[in-house]
Amino acid sequence: MEIKDIKKLQNGSDIRGVALEGIPGEAVNFTQDMAMKIAFAFATWLEQKLGKTLLTFAVGRDSRLSGPHIAQAVALGLVSRGHQVYQCGISTTPAMFMTTLDPVIEADGAVMVTASHLPFNRNGLKFFTKEGGLNKEDITAILTLAETVETSLTPGGQARDYDFLPSYSQNILNIIRAKTGSEQPLAGAKIVVDAGNGAGGFFASQVLKPLGADTTGSQYLEPDGHFPNHVPNPEDAVAIAHITKAVLDNQADLGIIFDTDVDRAAIIDEKGNAINRNGFIAFIASMLLSDYPGSTIVTDSITSTGLTAFIESHGGHHHRFKRGYKNVINEAIRLNNEGIETHLAMETSGHGAIKENYFLDDGAYLVTMALIKFAQLFKAGQPISSFLAGLKEPVEAKEIRLKIMTGEFKAYGENVLTEFAAFAASQPGWTVVDPNYEGVRVSCDEAAGNGWCLLRMSLHDPIMPLNIESDTVGGCAVIETVLRDFLHKFEALV
Repeated sequence: MEIKDIKKLQNGSDIRGVALEGIPGEAVNFTQDMAMKIAFAFATWLEQKLGKTLLTFAVGRDSRLSGPHIAQAVALGLVSRGHQVYQCGISTTPAMFMTTLDPVIEADGAVMVTASHLPFNRNGLKFFTKEGGLNKEDITAILTLAETVETSLTPGGQARDYDFLPSYSQNILNIIRAKTGSEQPLAGAKIVVDAGNGAGGFFASQVLKPLGADTTGSQYLEPDGHFPNHVPNPEDAVAIAHITKAVLDNQADLGIIFDTDVDRAAIIDEKGNAINRNGFIAFIASMLLSDYPGSTIVTDSITSTGLTAFIESHGGHHHRFKRGYKNVINEAIRLNNEGIETHLAMETSGHGAIKENYFLDDGAYLVTMALIKFAQLFKAGQPISSFLAGLKEPVEAKEIRLKIMTGEFKAYGENVLTEFAAFAASQPGWTVVDPNYEGVRVSCDEAAGNGWCLLRMSLHDPIMPLNIESDTVGGCAVIETVLRDFLHKFEALV
């Protein structure tokens, strides 16, 4: 692969590619040379941005098989510019941002080597400065620079090993102890962790045990880039089945599951029910609305009407925005800047960012908040399952992913949406939702399916996801039948 192809690695505000052979049809397109070049460009870009010539960086990685080599290449690219580099080894994405605030490291920039929940052969990079994670346009600028910049060796650069997770864990301990007023607020509780062989295994030994929890039954804590047990993804049904079984088998009071790099999480109640997607947003939102009454909660576009009712019942305002965790976070920041108090930006995927935590996409911090509430409930003799009694979940939910089989897929998809908006407005019992920030969302009355549907464009791929929910058995089929009658005329949709 020529270096000009480096721009193809951009995936929104991240960089992702195939780093290892092993899956038929997926050739390597993200090499150590490319990682070094990108890191060199990141350093050059940040020098220009900060007006400094001597910078400090931190580099971490998840458990992927290609991680050590990619992380080494990143460190080499940064050192080649003459900078100081802390090599943090196995770490988490949110921990890498926290290195920019750490009094020991005081990193000007940080790089996390990860591809989140993607298969073992993939890898990628996430970048941070003291201002937070980089945006899409920043990544574009860095990759453009990487195509043209000439790598060279500037004397003075050094790299040193530094295990940052203990410091990161201590910060979590301090928050929970301060909020609960107890050194061991989890004493007597049994909590199991499923790290999916990613980077989150530290949470059991460095956070839960010091807080007094019995973590017997925790599983897949050892980093293993083969991911031999299940995909480390809190949205994955198999992964949820594993942690659910662990909770029930060990009669645990709470279960916690992380994704590979710990920027996403979900929790499981004592009955084995997953508190994820709408439930996890409701859980965190209720806590923040208790502290900040009347504030706004920003979510992605596919959250349920039940979640809206839950947020409003707790005195909050629901601002449903676009898919993409950076979109949600940036919208929350924009609202705050406009004087609209907003403390939570969260996707149904489990990505969540809180204002008091620098709007950092941080699964461990979400779990930290959940543990604070759990400790309060446990002390009062109430199970975690009692907390979301007021959340109405849909009776049925369905997602259909329609492929756009044409080269000009964006224009084609936009035309579909334009025609769908007009069609939906003419249907009996259908109301086009306004305001709406992504695709076309329709509310369907009781006779028309008793639910809602959302047709939108995928953020990056030639796909149109169609989400349908209903509060009635058979309601999704009623809504889908009308949708199919409309969609069949678009021959490029399959």
